Amino acid sequence: MLKDKKQKILESALKLFANEGFVAVSTSKIAKEAEVSEGLIFRHYKSKKGLLEAVLAMGVEKIQGYFEPIISEKFPSETIRKTIELPFLVDESEYHFWKLQFKLKWEIEYSSSQKTAPLITKLSWAFTELGYKEPKKEAELLNHIIESISSGILKDGLHSQLFLKEFLINKYLK
Repeated sequence: MLKDKKQKILESALKLFANEGFVAVSTSKIAKEAEVSEGLIFRHYKSKKGLLEAVLAMGVEKIQGYFEPIISEKFPSETIRKTIELPFLVDESEYHFWKLQFKLKWEIEYSSSQKTAPLITKLSWAFTELGYKEPKKEAELLNHIIESISSGILKDGLHSQLFLKEFLINKYLK
């Protein structure tokens, strides 16, 4: 039961932070949304910042899960294909979570290049294997494009970006 309440706090914070911003949301508002006492938030997470850190840790874990099939890919062209397809695989039920991750980059200037470093390294390898002149720059460029597509999907929906999926596959793999 206690674990359920802890999870409910985390989910409520995630939803509110994503919709209203970290700075704008109070712990009392999170408690009301989660239907728990404000004291329980402090017991589990020590502070609003501690709660945010728990949400960010979930982000690192989720991104690693999404990157794993790419990182373990043996074929360079499939590495690139899987990277291009990545933002289109995210379930709509996770959009609140990912909106928050993007929002935090700007709101509290939270951005960790460590999260994307394994992807950049793998893409650099793939572009090297495929004979690209500047593989590291290609990897960085594709990462930025994927991030932009992801942002577009979160803002305007999946269908707003679908045309780019085929465009990029044709650009890089045909």
